[in-house]
Amino acid sequence: MLRILIVEDSSVVALLLKAIFQQQPDMQVVGHAKNGREAVQMARDLKPDVITMDIRMPVMDGFEATRMIMANSPTPIVVVSSSVDDEELRITFRAIEEGALAVMEKPRGFTHPDFETIRRDLVDTVRAMSQVKLFKRFKVERPSGVDIYETAIHQRTKAYELLAIACSTGGPQALHRIFALLPIGFPVPVVVTQHISRGFVGGLAAWLAENTLLNVKLAEQGELLTAGTIYFAPDDQHLLVTRTHEGLAVNLNQAMRCNGFRPSASPMFKSVAMTCKNRAIGALLTGMGVDGADGLLAMRRVGGHTLVQDEASAVVYGMPGAAIALDAVDQVVTLDNMPAYLSSIVRQ
Repeated sequence: MLRILIVEDSSVVALLLKAIFQQQPDMQVVGHAKNGREAVQMARDLKPDVITMDIRMPVMDGFEATRMIMANSPTPIVVVSSSVDDEELRITFRAIEEGALAVMEKPRGFTHPDFETIRRDLVDTVRAMSQVKLFKRFKVERPSGVDIYETAIHQRTKAYELLAIACSTGGPQALHRIFALLPIGFPVPVVVTQHISRGFVGGLAAWLAENTLLNVKLAEQGELLTAGTIYFAPDDQHLLVTRTHEGLAVNLNQAMRCNGFRPSASPMFKSVAMTCKNRAIGALLTGMGVDGADGLLAMRRVGGHTLVQDEASAVVYGMPGAAIALDAVDQVVTLDNMPAYLSSIVRQ
């Protein structure tokens, strides 16, 4: 039985979360903390398998509670946030730095049109997080006096013009780790599809922008892709790459969901395969499900260089594992080696 501690100052929301979890035959709510201080105590006393964490609470907020729990009683934490404003988003993604594993949208009642989607995603994520091995918290630091272009890996055989990355559960942590160590002057643009609850991708981009030397933004329809800039697929839109007489450009659309997602990794990778042929790199990072695997295969078939994150460092190995099963992968790269590896193969 999966034992869950709910941390939520709203009794109405807490009851809703409890009802969602208690409907599952393998889930049991073992406690409800109304603020962060109670959460720290109950995490120690109850030893739950997973904690759902609100952010904005009295006495102690969710960021501080996450920090203290991960320091004293390490437990998989899923942040459940209403994403009401920039300040809450900022604190939400700081909780990721302190060890929270996922960020989810707070359900808004049984009658809300998105309730079933949010409910299903929340249940699936909490269930997956209960199986996650916890990593020691780390602070990403740029190596002093080290040229991170230099690496023993020499895969570069052609002039690449684009890097495409996709991820889901555990993606924010992985992207933070990678982007923090990419050098200024990174010679190609980067396009990213990250599965995340509606309303959170802007906060994710803003948080990552504070921790990288590259530019980070949400992609806009028709804009030209420029080297050294990271473009995120916005809410509810697939990010495709096309070519104009001026260069590579963004094409956003709201075509049908693919593998249950919009944005989806598969359409992005397939558009890159069609547009860039063998002059692009595709990377599939941690995440549940199979999204992106067939798209990565399309890139490999036209000569693009494809890689996945290694299983040991991935929060969930569904997406990379699916790509390996399809024989879509040229290289498996550890998360620690990913920045240097990418810098090496795109170096002019």
